[in-house]
Amino acid sequence: MTVPVKERVRKHREGLRSAGMRPIQIWIPDTREEGFGEECRRQSLLVANDPQEKEVLSWIEDVSDREGWE
Repeated sequence: MTVPVKERVRKHREGLRSAGMRPIQIWIPDTREEGFGEECRRQSLLVANDPQEKEVLSWIEDVSDREGWE
């Protein structure tokens, strides 16, 4: 007998909550939207040669903990 999806989702969420997690909702840009790629390119070009951008990216690289992700 298969367990209904609703029940599996409920159990999964209970497990996450018992592990100290809580659900949140976030809104992100719709990458399928017309013009999304062009806007990404436009913004990238604005910071392409910006010294502050290079400094920030370098800092992120220095402080990032990627152990186990590579």
